[in-house]
Amino acid sequence: MFLLNPTGGVLGGDQLETAVELGPGSHVCLSTPSATRVYRSTGVPATQRTTIRVGEGARLEYTPDHVILSPGARLVQRLDVELAAGASAIVVDGWAVGRVARGEAWRFDLLDSGIVARDPEGLLFKDRLVLQGTPGWGGLGGTEGMAYVATMLCVAPAHPALGDLERALTGSLTTPTAEAAVGVTALARGGVVARILAATAPAMQALLARAWAACRAELWALPPQLLRKM
Repeated sequence: MFLLNPTGGVLGGDQLETAVELGPGSHVCLSTPSATRVYRSTGVPATQRTTIRVGEGARLEYTPDHVILSPGARLVQRLDVELAAGASAIVVDGWAVGRVARGEAWRFDLLDSGIVARDPEGLLFKDRLVLQGTPGWGGLGGTEGMAYVATMLCVAPAHPALGDLERALTGSLTTPTAEAAVGVTALARGGVVARILAATAPAMQALLARAWAACRAELWALPPQLLRKM
């Protein structure tokens, strides 16, 4: 299922609210047709807020394409995922530092992005970054010169072998090249997270596809999901 914004992009002052509820035992894959372009704002930022409740024993795959920040763009986005007992989820978040080919890297004004995942026992994952566009972020310790940043979160508190999930995810990403850098770690409980830095959109997308396939196979014994996009 695709989530579609019928406009040409996200403008300053836009407030986009998405609420999704998965029934018990369901399996839903949500994505977008393409990357989301965020345009310049001279005033209040654009906001995107997505809340997803995953019912008992249900499975969620949330894999939107990345966000592209134009010069002067101001974006606040939040993603909240609530898992009922026995539920599991694969969640992707990605963004670009700008239209690099046009010399627009790190020229946005604000990116304030947060992800929270919970289950009935409490917090599973909480992540937030607040960045103002400046060329200094492109150096070592920022994105290390890479133009694309992605996070893949696999949460499944009831899964009996999360160590196997961590090893599978690590194995899917163990071919580092000059175009990418990756890291995988287990959460304190209930899941695994992967971080990806990539020099190009195709490199990021290829790594995410491999990580997604590994999570699907390990969590649900399912083959890769191939989405048809324009």
